[in-house]
Amino acid sequence: MTQPAPRLSPEQAEQAAGRAAAIVAAVEGFIQGKRETVELSLTCLLAQGHLLIEDVPGVGKTSLARSLATALGMSWHRIQFTPDLLPSDVTGVSVFHQVSQTFEFHPGPIFASIVLADEINRASPRTQSALLEVMEERTVTVDGTSHGVPQPFLVMATQNPIDSEGTFPLPEAQLDRFLMSISIGYPDAAAEARVLANAHDGVRIDALPHVGDPRDVLDLIDAAKSVFVDAAVIDYIVALVAATRDAPGVRLGASPRGSVGLMRAAQASALMAGRSYVVPADAQRLAVPVLAHRLILDENEAVDSTAAFRVRTDAIGAAVDTVPAP
Repeated sequence: MTQPAPRLSPEQAEQAAGRAAAIVAAVEGFIQGKRETVELSLTCLLAQGHLLIEDVPGVGKTSLARSLATALGMSWHRIQFTPDLLPSDVTGVSVFHQVSQTFEFHPGPIFASIVLADEINRASPRTQSALLEVMEERTVTVDGTSHGVPQPFLVMATQNPIDSEGTFPLPEAQLDRFLMSISIGYPDAAAEARVLANAHDGVRIDALPHVGDPRDVLDLIDAAKSVFVDAAVIDYIVALVAATRDAPGVRLGASPRGSVGLMRAAQASALMAGRSYVVPADAQRLAVPVLAHRLILDENEAVDSTAAFRVRTDAIGAAVDTVPAP
């Protein structure tokens, strides 16, 4: 019989929130004016999910991944996805050595704690699908042998707007593997001035303070799993996700994986807020980043990426407004 997760005490939740706040503050030392983005990224990591960022070039997507990895002392790799990228360029390959008459596995760049999959939708669907197993199982299978990736593990993928030239839309199965989809957006004038000041003063990402290590992150992940979710809140999350399946303009609503993802993200968010329990507001705040990319629209609604996002957010907003919170 499976044992229930141990309850987190209020004192433990406050301690975990302090550690999470220190991580956010360290990353904000380089990523200026984007506190919510940094917090969502950390929430995604603590919920053991993956993050999809759709935005224009130059707003700090690569810097966000590097800053988070640096602050936590975690390994990171960047993979530039291009139309000619092969699956083996991502996962690695087995090479035969004539002297020893054996195959030796040469790991690909996917073997890092934080992997930035840059412009993922410029690669072919075949190469995109190479990420499916590792995102779900945290293992890579090459020539029938499974290889585990470092823990903790986060894929932070970026994509150009889907109506841009030379892009391949991500398959629904892969979109569903991302816990969250967000947009960074341009900084305000004051934050952009601080970016310029940092560049002028020679501030480097690798000079950010180390405020944790992979073991600390794993401890925070375990703490997030122990955040209490009342049965009434579970029912509320289920009803919230179910409401997206009947929304106008939506052909397929969020899957049960979306329900699980929303609960896990709500637990991580509650922990970062210093609470040992989830409240409905946690799920409401995270509903759009966790659920929007999972909604498949009717063909006549998906005119362009902006219109499609509006339909998705309207459907989720209506669910939040109409489903009674406990």
